[in-house]
Amino acid sequence: MTDEEMERVARGVLACTLPKEEWTHAAHFAFAIWMQTERGGDLLPAVRAAICAYNVSTGGENTDTAGYHETITVASLAVVAAHVAAHPGATRAELLASLLAGPCGRSDWIFTHWTRERLLSLEARREWVPPDLQPLPG
Repeated sequence: MTDEEMERVARGVLACTLPKEEWTHAAHFAFAIWMQTERGGDLLPAVRAAICAYNVSTGGENTDTAGYHETITVASLAVVAAHVAAHPGATRAELLASLLAGPCGRSDWIFTHWTRERLLSLEARREWVPPDLQPLPG
């Protein structure tokens, strides 16, 4: 994905215009990297609001069993922030490529840090729940 494609994905999520089929694993990280490099700071409120609105705009819901997941979002933002900090001067496309070339390139990356039971719990969907297997990198 190029820098321009990443910006298109991010702006599409924010405007709720990105086609649902384009909201892939890579697109989630592209959005997070774009937000981190474009806005920085405490991104969680803005990212939470954007994802929740986007989910609804594509016919999804944000419930106790579907849609927005707080722990996955917080973990992903933390991994992205650490990755961006570790690669000063890298372009967004380079950041995404290098992040996806590692463990985060797998959609099940998060299960090296949380057990399925803990991560898929209602508590973890609603609020931050720390890892129960190993800490996040960075």
